[in-house]
Amino acid sequence: MKLSSTFLCFFMVCLGYCQLPEKFVYAKNLIPDLEVELRYYGNNNFIGDTIDGYNKHCLILTEETVLALQKVQTELHKKNLALKVYDGYRPQRAVNQFIRWAKNLNDTINKAKFYPNVKKADLFKEEYIATRSGHTKGSTVDITIINKTTNKELDMGSPYDFFGRESWINYANITAVQKANRELLQRVMLKHGFRNYPREWWHFTLRNEPYPTTYFDFPVE
Repeated sequence: MKLSSTFLCFFMVCLGYCQLPEKFVYAKNLIPDLEVELRYYGNNNFIGDTIDGYNKHCLILTEETVLALQKVQTELHKKNLALKVYDGYRPQRAVNQFIRWAKNLNDTINKAKFYPNVKKADLFKEEYIATRSGHTKGSTVDITIINKTTNKELDMGSPYDFFGRESWINYANITAVQKANRELLQRVMLKHGFRNYPREWWHFTLRNEPYPTTYFDFPVE
């Protein structure tokens, strides 16, 4: 018997998960084989530490977003591929930490890895850091594709969260394989109801998202 998402969410709350707002779900309840690596729950990110509000390694999104990802996953499986998610819902307190970090020009511990060719003082101007994030509305994902057999990420031509032109969707100085991988990700995500962000090949937002003007701040737990 297929359990409803409402029952599943209630069950997870009983196990110690937080009470989610209406229309939010734990993504792996609906897509159990979804690969998740929340980069902000750890130190492999541009700040180099766990980000405020990421209290547990669990992907939270609006149910509509997860159902759309489920369709993407089903299509990719036909090619022995699958999705991997780096970030989904992001509380406003995390965004606030990004803002404080961006203003501290002396903290450049991970500059060489994540923004080697961009001055930290220009991260706001070049729109890599913003005071509001689509992630906070619950229907935006940072995502890539992996090989199902090896579990390795496809080569997209730049790392996730790399601040620079190399991450722009239309960046030309990449190999034919990298370009084909990017085009596959863009094609399958747009086909199933997402829109992209031209400066980040990994960033997608569900069209007709349920909370287009609401920025949430409940913790990821």
